[in-house]
Amino acid sequence: MAVIKTTEKGVQLLARLMRAEAVGDGKLGMLMVGNTGVNRVLSNCLDFTELSTIRDMVFQSPGGFEAVQKGFFYRRARQQDIRLARKVINGKRYHPATNSLWFFRPSGECPAQWYGQWNAGRYKSHCFYDPLESECPRVY
Repeated sequence: MAVIKTTEKGVQLLARLMRAEAVGDGKLGMLMVGNTGVNRVLSNCLDFTELSTIRDMVFQSPGGFEAVQKGFFYRRARQQDIRLARKVINGKRYHPATNSLWFFRPSGECPAQWYGQWNAGRYKSHCFYDPLESECPRVY
């Protein structure tokens, strides 16, 4: 059962985002990016109080994703990417992105904190950051 409401266009948009942000980290990396996106829609906290749809989340400005500024994001969603997007929309979570609202790709080690948020772990090239449960209980 879906943890956020969406349309088929929303599923495809999330699939495109996941691929554009993390295709180099494989399926699991893409799923973690998807977790972060779904968590942003779900959260209603901190920087994400105005997001109610996948579209809002993907194109949030400021604070959105770099991928939407690059041509690769605008390629059509592949069926395999759509299947991955459906998994996270339906509530599947992958550590360390289980409760994450942020991720980034550092040139070296993951900092313990990033913009005041704590590191939850790294998967390949991305570091994932979680809010405190007291600040964002909906992602826990």
